[in-house]
Amino acid sequence: MDTDELRALQAPLKQQYRDQPDSARITLRAEGRLGEGVTCSVDTARELVRAGLHPATGGDGLSACSGDMLLQALVACAGVTLGAVATSLGIELRDATLHAEGDLDFRGTLGVARDAPVGFQAIRLRFELDTDAEQQQIDTLLRLTERYCVVWQTLAGTPQLSSSVQRASATD
Repeated sequence: MDTDELRALQAPLKQQYRDQPDSARITLRAEGRLGEGVTCSVDTARELVRAGLHPATGGDGLSACSGDMLLQALVACAGVTLGAVATSLGIELRDATLHAEGDLDFRGTLGVARDAPVGFQAIRLRFELDTDAEQQQIDTLLRLTERYCVVWQTLAGTPQLSSSVQRASATD
């Protein structure tokens, strides 16, 4: 896809969102179901992914780890955003590889140490770019990728979180 194709694809959406701001507000959904052992199957757009415990918490390593999935979501979102921004700016990327890594202390997750936090303490995203772009263009590309990447911005901010319970109705 080139710059003109991307602009043509997005122009009617941008105009619609300017004219009708509420049409830009959507709710994404995910659904999972508990499975055998300590697993939860999550339905993605392409296939069912079975998530389980990380080996550092007693998992067998055969199921996807939700922490890995979070980093994968970051890489996927940043990669798509990087490609769109590069296309929009007319920056040729011959190749791009993204790497995400995050630091966890599983003592928190397992309740071993109350002072150990649960969750990632640091996440690093690294881009390997094969391009002839000038450093200033690359800096702009990175800045705009961070700005428009939904997962990056969600992790960088603090979204309002809530949870609730709904009892499944008994079937006869």
